[in-house]
Amino acid sequence: MTGWLAIAGLGPGDDALVTPEVTDALAQATDIVGYIPYVARIAPRAALTLHASDNRVELDRAALALDLAVRGRRVVVVSSGDPGVFAMAAAVFEALETGPEAWRALDIRVLPGITAMLAASARAGAPLGHDFCAINLSDNLKPWALIEKRLRLAAEADFAMAFYNPRSKARPEGFARVLDVLRACCGADRPVLFARAVSTPQEALRIVPLGDARAEMADMRTMVILGSSRTRVIDRAAGPILYTPRFVAEGV
Repeated sequence: MTGWLAIAGLGPGDDALVTPEVTDALAQATDIVGYIPYVARIAPRAALTLHASDNRVELDRAALALDLAVRGRRVVVVSSGDPGVFAMAAAVFEALETGPEAWRALDIRVLPGITAMLAASARAGAPLGHDFCAINLSDNLKPWALIEKRLRLAAEADFAMAFYNPRSKARPEGFARVLDVLRACCGADRPVLFARAVSTPQEALRIVPLGDARAEMADMRTMVILGSSRTRVIDRAAGPILYTPRFVAEGV
């Protein structure tokens, strides 16, 4: 079998943040499969076929990629950020598990990328410098009750929290509910980072106390990071630095 499948992360937006490993796979590919805006980041060239599809057909997209690879194509499934973080790697393996036996013989590789979470944290300082968790706030694939439960438990554990997919046109009210839950659990003083379109010309960062955070500060291009109780802000003329100290005293 000569075909192969790579599941690749394109990073947060800037081409300079795409890894050399991913760049090499893209150069070898005969087919690129992915969500419309991510496929649009790939420059067309001779003998390369682009297969762009809508956001809610992940399993169909995965099946297409696996089928192309079985037919001898060199296929790259593209995601933004890292493909294993709320992205296409899990969808491909879900399709693989229930699909034809021939798919299991394929050469399948997951090529990591820089996530929006890590890019946003780096731009602001180091808010994820100690224990943290990542939560996808979209209720398309899981119920709101589960999201709220995880928010409360993460707050109880005093994690810093990185939130993906905070607010969309289809879900304009959900993030306001999230902020209400967090204020009830964490109080009003906890610092919150709103990092929009990090590493692109539209990049914008804002750090506010949780009590001043508003739902309209976020959209689907925004990564939201809530600090833990130990997260600090260093004020300076060049802009604030947000960080979480690595040391926690015994017995705290």
